[in-house]
Amino acid sequence: MLLVDTNVLVDVLENDQNWADWSISQLRAQSKIHRLAINPIIYSELSLTFSTVEVLDQILDDLSLTMIEIPRAALFLAGKAFIRYRRQGGAKSNVLGDFFIGAHAAVSQYPVLTRDIRRYSSYFPGVTLIAPDESA
Repeated sequence: MLLVDTNVLVDVLENDQNWADWSISQLRAQSKIHRLAINPIIYSELSLTFSTVEVLDQILDDLSLTMIEIPRAALFLAGKAFIRYRRQGGAKSNVLGDFFIGAHAAVSQYPVLTRDIRRYSSYFPGVTLIAPDESA
């Protein structure tokens, strides 16, 4: 199983001129090795650009993405990572999606396909990240 971060999917769906080619090639390559998945946080982030749940579900089906739930241990770990973030001067006052995604990957031992490695590598150093050499 491989978690696909929201930014990679947005690259593809919006045909981002800088990142679409990389994201498409990674999705193709990784789908030969892993089952591609998202969790409810990624789903929620993606929903911002769709008018109906049916349209989003069809796109996810077309991309062969499986929806998987976040284990309770990962939810707990996300909160603990967020506390560390706040103690280190983090400005956000609510738990950020990256903490849920990173904790889910850490607890379930899933790699993450992403372009944004900063929080993942800082707060979940054991998670394998599949990312471009220079993250956006």
